[in-house]
Amino acid sequence: MAGEETDSLRGRLLIAGPTLIDPNFARTVVLMAEHGEEGAMGVILNRPAEVTVGEAVPDLVELTGDEEPVYVGGPVQRQAVIVLAEFEDAELAGELVLGDIGFAGAGSDFGELADSVRRARVFAGCAGWAPGQLEAELEREDWIVSEVAPDDLFADGAEELWTTVLRRMGGNYALIATMPVDPSVN
Repeated sequence: MAGEETDSLRGRLLIAGPTLIDPNFARTVVLMAEHGEEGAMGVILNRPAEVTVGEAVPDLVELTGDEEPVYVGGPVQRQAVIVLAEFEDAELAGELVLGDIGFAGAGSDFGELADSVRRARVFAGCAGWAPGQLEAELEREDWIVSEVAPDDLFADGAEELWTTVLRRMGGNYALIATMPVDPSVN
């Protein structure tokens, strides 16, 4: 698949392989929002920050609740606020990624959105790849590609998502899920 540039990973998950040691991505699960000839973009689903939506972006409390953490979406544009939501009215989405799940458009009226989403999550920043960069990382087996289960995107206990998805995939992937963070202690 890595060599077939026509195969977009949009709407799929990238699970960091056990050898991916970049601290920005070690043991992450990334929802791919875009993937094409111009590069790729996604959000890391399993990195809740210490700060809550109520503290960081009070305008979005209606979407998520006051105590929901902001998630670190990636190392790119860390000041950018990205809202992933499951929409009642898909026409209010800026861009759909998977069924009725997508991103709020820039300049969205958050009061209107609050009435038309079933659930939402707020991210600071995103993950991005230059043209050909992700394909090279896939070729090196830095990433494992998986289908999305809708609950993955809004999972309670997001810190466990890496293990959960690998176990669900079964076989050797389930074995990878049991690896310690530092294999030298194994």
